[in-house]
Amino acid sequence: MEDITVSELKERIESGKPFHFIDVREEWEYEEDNLGANNIPLGQLPQQLTQLDGLKNQEIIVHCRSGARSGNAKQFLESKGFTKVRNVLGGILAFRSLAE
Repeated sequence: MEDITVSELKERIESGKPFHFIDVREEWEYEEDNLGANNIPLGQLPQQLTQLDGLKNQEIIVHCRSGARSGNAKQFLESKGFTKVRNVLGGILAFRSLAE
């Protein structure tokens, strides 16, 4: 599925409508700065797949610091049968630059 820009993500967050949002950064990064996503560090994603089973055909937006780890998470989830995974291009760094 097509990735998502930080501008699109900002609109989604501001709309207040719920969506499936996963932050694949490490716990300490998440605690330091988060956008309200569920935190599942990339290294723990394989062990946490069962909690995502019901989302295989639903949109899932994944993000990280710069978009690299979330790109890997997207590829992994797609390889496990998830059909609507979107990576946040530029990650939280690009998102935060919108606010400046």
